[in-house]
Amino acid sequence: MGSTSGPHAIGEGLYFSDGRRKVDYVLVFHQRRHTSIRSPASASVSQDRLSIVSNGNFPSMAASDVAPGGSGGGAGDGEPMEPGDHEIRLIRQEFEANLLEAGLEIERDRELKSHGPSFTRVHAPWPVLCREAEFLKIRVPTKTSYEIKEETGFGSSMSTVWRTLTKPFQPKVPHQDHGRTKFLSHCFSRDKLHLYNITSKDTFFDNSTRGRIVYEILRRTVCARTCQTIGISTLIAKGVYDAAFPLHDVSAKSPETLMVLHEEWARYSAFYKYQPIDLVRKYFGEKIGLYFAWLGVYTQLLVPASIVGIIVFGYGVATMDTNIPSLEMCDQRLNFTMCPLCDRACDFWHLSTACGTAKASHLFDNPATVFFAIFMSLWAVLFLEQWKRRQISLSFSWDLTGIEEDEEHPRPKYETVLLQKRQKKQNNKKKKKKNEVGRQRKQSYTIKVLTIGTCYGNKSCFSNSVICIHNQI
Repeated sequence: MGSTSGPHAIGEGLYFSDGRRKVDYVLVFHQRRHTSIRSPASASVSQDRLSIVSNGNFPSMAASDVAPGGSGGGAGDGEPMEPGDHEIRLIRQEFEANLLEAGLEIERDRELKSHGPSFTRVHAPWPVLCREAEFLKIRVPTKTSYEIKEETGFGSSMSTVWRTLTKPFQPKVPHQDHGRTKFLSHCFSRDKLHLYNITSKDTFFDNSTRGRIVYEILRRTVCARTCQTIGISTLIAKGVYDAAFPLHDVSAKSPETLMVLHEEWARYSAFYKYQPIDLVRKYFGEKIGLYFAWLGVYTQLLVPASIVGIIVFGYGVATMDTNIPSLEMCDQRLNFTMCPLCDRACDFWHLSTACGTAKASHLFDNPATVFFAIFMSLWAVLFLEQWKRRQISLSFSWDLTGIEEDEEHPRPKYETVLLQKRQKKQNNKKKKKKNEVGRQRKQSYTIKVLTIGTCYGNKSCFSNSVICIHNQI
């Protein structure tokens, strides 16, 4: 396993201020302007509290900020805050404290901001990446590789002819010499690190994978003390954060990838070209790559459907003057008088006034539309089969075979309601248990009092009997 690479230049924007730890995610929140004037002492305290670079634990000075009812660290300390602002700040502090407990590292803005956007940068260290990759069953390349054999025979000839015909529509992607060499992939496991091709801990997980791992931690982090909330999406909806996003890597490691994507994919002038789908997957990840692959297949097969649709529309235009229903409606000599369209306010009207509507309807409702409906039914079947073939090909090429489909995550609002119901249920159980204990105590006290009273009554009766017997004697 390779060691951590050397420090990077400070100020590149992709790393913490130490130049070593990469920024995997950014949380954005807005500092509101306050009209009050702060004292110099409070301003100096705010400056000290802003200059925090967390290596996994809060400093002792900032630890009090996380406590309930604390003053709230960050920009604007010493300022009188509105109740809503104070609550949001407490929620933010608890959320970031829970992120630190999950193993993430946080860096806040150093400069003092009384208003405007502020940024919290998040970094996932190697142990967290390994733990979450094993939990999410992320497939990574191993040291075992194999060579892809070239196709031979009639299929190879047809593939060569097809590549020649579609060469003007292919994006100009740099040729990769290792394109025929593939590495076997396997679900990541911390117990089998010796099987993986780990040359550097910083580059083993690509940017899309690191962003996915951090997002999963952000998605399931709970704020149970200040508010019954789960996940960054709910916090954004509540206004605690304005946005959360990973950074685009524009460093010197991937200038060719970005240049090709910009020139051959993200431009209107490249609309007629095929997508560099492997580069899209490399930069954005498998999920985004599969989406754009589906979009490419769908757009490609819409070409014949649009051609047939234009032919059907042209047939309607050509036969408009020979359509008998339209001619009868537009003939002024026939002058059909129609009944009123309503009871009182409407008057009689002439059928010739609907001439334009009849001609327009003939453009889209003519005998050729029956053929177009049958054609679109066959086209839908062809599209599904073509996408199945394309999906299987990409799954094999991207080592996605054998991966179970991800279940759809519950909506953050549903998770919040579920957490509230669970908390309410636990409180009811505690209350019921407390009432049960109180009732049992009352019963035990009642039994004890009755027992003592009975014993005392028996003792009094016995004493009276003894006195009566003694008097008789």
